[in-house]
Amino acid sequence: MRVERWSFSFFELLNDLRGRDDFKIFLKKEFSGENLAFWEAAEELKWGTAASMSAKAEIIFKTFLAPGAPRWINIDGRTMGLTVKGLEHPQRYVLEAAQTHVFLLMKKDTFFRYLKSPVYKDIQKKALNPEPHNFSPAQLEQNAQNRSPGIHPMIIWQQEEEEKAKAAAASAPVDVKAMMSKIDRKK
Repeated sequence: MRVERWSFSFFELLNDLRGRDDFKIFLKKEFSGENLAFWEAAEELKWGTAASMSAKAEIIFKTFLAPGAPRWINIDGRTMGLTVKGLEHPQRYVLEAAQTHVFLLMKKDTFFRYLKSPVYKDIQKKALNPEPHNFSPAQLEQNAQNRSPGIHPMIIWQQEEEEKAKAAAASAPVDVKAMMSKIDRKK
């Protein structure tokens, strides 16, 4: 079950967008959403384009690391110093030390409080006992019509290739002797 997997590890929770969104709700109630916001911003910097790196790094600094920043994160002085110094020449992994520090803070403290919180308990309860959907027959029919077939792209490609082969075979007769002589010439 998806919700149950979140309790296995903090990494599972962060890798599931729904889990991360629910974790954000909990963090808002705790007034500690800046850590997750910083972690996400560091991920964006890490996986973003090189062209946007300097601009993103500046926004991250002003938002989370600068003295008096609106969403200042509480990291140790050594990590802060390394990170701020690294931001003078931003590169993809410049926030790695600070991101790891924040990740471990959330993993060791906030994550366990989340698992014991009413927010998580409510999500777990809803996952175990989902509310029944009361769709009308017309809505069910519409959903069935809108549903795309679950055909694997490889099967679609094979079907297209078969159609092309059939069309080519039907279009003109093949001179087998001419084809064989072309093959013989290539040898």
